[in-house]
Amino acid sequence: MSPHASDEVVQVAETFATVARTLAEHRDDVQAGLERIVRLAVDNLDACEFAGISHVEKRKITSPASSNDIPKKVDEIQSETGEGPCIDAIKEHEVFQTGDLRNERRWPQFSTRAHEETGITSILSIRLFMDEDTMGALNMYSTARDAFDDSDVALGTVFAVHASVAMSAAREQESLEQKAETRDVIGRAKGILMARSGASDDEAFAMLKAASQRMNVKLRDIAQQIVEQKPPPEPPQ
Repeated sequence: MSPHASDEVVQVAETFATVARTLAEHRDDVQAGLERIVRLAVDNLDACEFAGISHVEKRKITSPASSNDIPKKVDEIQSETGEGPCIDAIKEHEVFQTGDLRNERRWPQFSTRAHEETGITSILSIRLFMDEDTMGALNMYSTARDAFDDSDVALGTVFAVHASVAMSAAREQESLEQKAETRDVIGRAKGILMARSGASDDEAFAMLKAASQRMNVKLRDIAQQIVEQKPPPEPPQ
């Protein structure tokens, strides 16, 4: 291994350690952890002037973390044009890179606007995923031409891996909280039905389930309406 390659390995290892400590420090605040990760990307990649995380949901791009307003503006342009490297990294599960946005032909509508409105010329976008579940993309930007090389891709992947872990953990926690809330609402609705009709616990749940199926409404929503004392919706015609 050449001295240069050895230095790169050490740098990647040190970066992994730094980001791991960052996630540990912000394990109860995912937003703060993601913000810290994009700032570390700017601090550790010489070519990276700005960095941000993009998330796509229902064709809308949001920016859960950004080193400044530039990545947010780029996401807005991609959302409006429906094209760009961040979108492709998310959709096609790959790394997308451009070193000359002014002459980029893959995203003609996006490229011209992004360069003119933000001054960026080079973009490196890396998919964020866990177990093939794509959550977004980590994007790094530079105003210089051909700014990013293979070493930047390697280091950028370090940050992408940790951002993926943080976002996956947040999703899991949100799912657990939603399930707990659903159980609570259904339990309260069953209690109301039991008090009203003298039904048993199983009978009250069967009543909720039957109403859900009859009206084509989620069980949790039926339970919520009962708890809030709202009349049930009319069944679909």
